[in-house]
Amino acid sequence: MSELPSMMTAIAITAPGGPDVLAPEQRHVPVPLGREILIKVAAAGVNRPDVLQRMGAYPPPKDASDLPGLEVAGTVAAVGTQVTAFAVGDRVTALVPGGGYAEYCKVHESHALPVPAGFTMEEAAAVPETFFTVWSNVFDRVGLRAGERFLVHGGTSGIGTTAIQLAKAFGAKVYTTVGSAEKLDAVRALGADVAIDYNKQDFVAEILAETGGEGVHVILDMVGGDYVEKNWKVAAVEGRICQIATLNGISENVNFSRLMQKRLIHTGSTLRPRDTAFKAAIAAALKDKVWPLLEAGTVRPVMDSTFPLAKAADAHRRMESSGHIGKIVLTVD
Repeated sequence: MSELPSMMTAIAITAPGGPDVLAPEQRHVPVPLGREILIKVAAAGVNRPDVLQRMGAYPPPKDASDLPGLEVAGTVAAVGTQVTAFAVGDRVTALVPGGGYAEYCKVHESHALPVPAGFTMEEAAAVPETFFTVWSNVFDRVGLRAGERFLVHGGTSGIGTTAIQLAKAFGAKVYTTVGSAEKLDAVRALGADVAIDYNKQDFVAEILAETGGEGVHVILDMVGGDYVEKNWKVAAVEGRICQIATLNGISENVNFSRLMQKRLIHTGSTLRPRDTAFKAAIAAALKDKVWPLLEAGTVRPVMDSTFPLAKAADAHRRMESSGHIGKIVLTVD
């Protein structure tokens, strides 16, 4: 492999604000230390936390790059002195705490996985953030089991399309909410058993009617706001709700008596600040339980659109339009 350059092009956040604050600049190529690997990035996923970081609402962890980008795929370009899992030239995809919008990105080796057989780099870059998040929260944190009823809001988001497929693959009955007829068709094609257009239907009434008043056992929610109360209404007795974002803001008024009467568990988490060992355990579980499904084609990332790295602002505009179905990815020459 040719000698590494000392400088690279990256997309930086020049100031908090709209998509136009994303601008290319020259940065030093990171140097991998210890158990870190350096990835020559071929593609990088775009996620809602990137948008929040750009707006100044989601600062990176203390030791992370200030560049946006939480997932990448590419080729190992260099390795730290203690790396054992990968070698220069390996094709990998990785969850990173920041720095993905760049030509090179470094990450702890335990947070990288081999590119699944048959995947393009763009598809591989669309996997880590949503698959790590869904596995950690739906399967580890609230323990979704085969035969249970599962509801995920925002079914055509990256998280939603991933959650629908994984829940279905592991034997759950899947319910989801979306905002248009086109999106209803998309989630049904992914395996959703019950799809509800929240602009035309009351999802609480629809799900309670469909379940004979029993509700759903597990809910994955990134909406927050007034959905907190609605989720408690639609949850089954001893249901489990996992909050991973609050896109509609915080909930000012909720009826806690419903939480008590139904013996609900409402928990939540964020992934980015978690420690190396926590993320390594998720990666190991994904390699064991989910990578075979990806390589068999049972589960696939749903691809919405790709943009060149230099057009990162356009990718953010696409995400903020909420018209996307699946993942938005940046490609790096």
